Amino acid sequence: MNPSKPSQSHSSRRFPSVLPLLLVFLCVVNVLKNESGVDTSISLSDAVHVITSHLTGNVTGLENSMNATIWYVRLPRTLGAGLIGALLSLSGVAFQSFLQNPLADPYMVGVSAGAALGSVLVILLGGAALLGGFLSPIAAFGFGLLAVFVVMALAKTEGRINAKTFLLGGVVVGTFLWSLIPLAISLANRDGHLERQSAILAQLLGNLNNIGWTQTVLLFPFALVGGILLFRGATELNLLTSGEETAASLGLEVEGFKRKIIFAGALATAATVSVAGIIAFVGLVTPHIARRLVGADHRRLLPAAMWLGAIVLVGSDLLARSLPATLEVGVVTSLLGAPVFCFLLRRNQR
Repeated sequence: MNPSKPSQSHSSRRFPSVLPLLLVFLCVVNVLKNESGVDTSISLSDAVHVITSHLTGNVTGLENSMNATIWYVRLPRTLGAGLIGALLSLSGVAFQSFLQNPLADPYMVGVSAGAALGSVLVILLGGAALLGGFLSPIAAFGFGLLAVFVVMALAKTEGRINAKTFLLGGVVVGTFLWSLIPLAISLANRDGHLERQSAILAQLLGNLNNIGWTQTVLLFPFALVGGILLFRGATELNLLTSGEETAASLGLEVEGFKRKIIFAGALATAATVSVAGIIAFVGLVTPHIARRLVGADHRRLLPAAMWLGAIVLVGSDLLARSLPATLEVGVVTSLLGAPVFCFLLRRNQR
């Protein structure tokens, strides 16, 4: 499970081409499914007709309820889930490789706690509807980046970022920020704002119910920027896993590259928390599964982790909506992720 230098056997593993096909299948099922099962009133041809009509700009004649259900509810939620899963998984690969720690994930470096606190404060103060509903994501994004900058400042010594100190600083800063969230919840309880309480709870549990086209489109630039930075740094990540001194001797500007990786991972994580709240274990477990599939070479690991992250979250959303009592998707990823990680840990020890 440890992030390691790519070996010849690892690098020779082929990318599993079934992953994109599996993701497409899950997306189709998710679009056609309602809370009680597959929606028999909407066929695959109906869904394709609605989507192609919107893409071509010819929406006249579409049945209103079917159009609203497919185009404005299920499709953006499914695409948003895929983007969130991909971003969390890519961030997990980056932080595990940079920190040389198999237990590292996007939520251990303080960015998720900061983003959650920013969103919770906006909800608590009654500002969730301000700026067209964008104030909460903006606050979450700003607080998340602020938290990671504080961690970077703590970890920097003589102009260098120490990976171990960065991880410890992330745990400390994240723990402190998390301790402020129950305080905010208790204040909401004291004031009797039941609506705000439920909104805060949904944010902390990980929630895709409010994902629409606005939130999905909001994720695209972060997915694009973060993805480009990480994919372009795949070779450098391979060097970094060999050790900082070795990487520097091979021509890598280590400190600048570490800052780029931290920025890309924090950017992606803050964006996901700002629109969907805390979705645990995707960024921790999925990179380990991807390593078992394609090896440790980041040129194959990053795309495999991206597809797997999207598959895991879309599948978790499908499962969450299929249960008799509909759960938040963050609860499902935690229930599935913890035992899977324990299995991988024990298998690695043996």
